[in-house]
Amino acid sequence: MDFIVTLVATFLWLVSSSAWAKALTDIKLTTGQNIIKELIPCQPPQEALCYFDSVTSMGSLNVSVIFGFLNMILWGGNAWFVYKETSLHSPSNTSASHSQGGVPPPSGI
Repeated sequence: MDFIVTLVATFLWLVSSSAWAKALTDIKLTTGQNIIKELIPCQPPQEALCYFDSVTSMGSLNVSVIFGFLNMILWGGNAWFVYKETSLHSPSNTSASHSQGGVPPPSGI
């Protein structure tokens, strides 16, 4: 059950980080230099002159996208360790061959 919950959480981090990255890209495109062409007071028949100066820095939003994907990688790594604790993971055969190395187990005292 823990393994399934971990996989679901990993998938949700992937989906939500991807959705936030796409939304951030859309925000950057709609608030970019092309916005001046869409404003009614700035269109050619008007006498107003409009200039694009700058957009507020979105560095912290970029960092939030990066941390979202890093958190997804962290959950994915944790899923491996949770998987190793499940009954789905079988121990390797190398440990069994070392315990049967031709030497009989010690007898009781």
